[in-house]
Amino acid sequence: MNLATQAGVRYAMQNPSSYINSNVAGLVNLLEVCKSANPQPAIVWASSSSVYGMNSKVPFSEKDRTDQPASLYAATKKAGEAITHSYNHIYGLSITGLRFFTVYGPWGRPDMAYFFFAKDILKGKEITIYEGADHSSVMRDFTYIDDVVRGCVSALDTAKKSTGSGGKKKGTAQFRIYNLGNTTPVPVSKLVSILEMLLKTKA
Repeated sequence: MNLATQAGVRYAMQNPSSYINSNVAGLVNLLEVCKSANPQPAIVWASSSSVYGMNSKVPFSEKDRTDQPASLYAATKKAGEAITHSYNHIYGLSITGLRFFTVYGPWGRPDMAYFFFAKDILKGKEITIYEGADHSSVMRDFTYIDDVVRGCVSALDTAKKSTGSGGKKKGTAQFRIYNLGNTTPVPVSKLVSILEMLLKTKA
């Protein structure tokens, strides 16, 4: 179970509808507006590395299976990929989905693991670090927000135009899915060590 999945499971158990409202209903609302626009825009949207779910093969490839989500959050992102594919096929929207890998930086989501790790460390609470297969250390591709922004802009710069207009498809449109992450995974234990150093508190 990766850090994003841990965070997703923890938060989803408290507020499952938030994921549905944002990642499914919110996405459909956006696509409905875009499909009826004239001209239609090219779309770049945030999927997630969590779609790889129970897949244990690393590194992940865009060709790997994504039908075994390990959290509700992952399931909603997988649903988003299927939904965007449908709008691409039916309405000619040019769509690029980016599977983000453990994004961190200023203004991060409060349910991310490093936030609740830090809070629990400061409160003196025990923190749980999951292990990989055969008791191996879990490693994550921590990706800084500025790099993710550059990836999003590059995806927009290379996107082809949508082929529809006013809700009617006029030709085959571009549909892309890319992994967007760091290429040097970091052990979760190192993250905890960094937090301990900065917080001057032993986990």
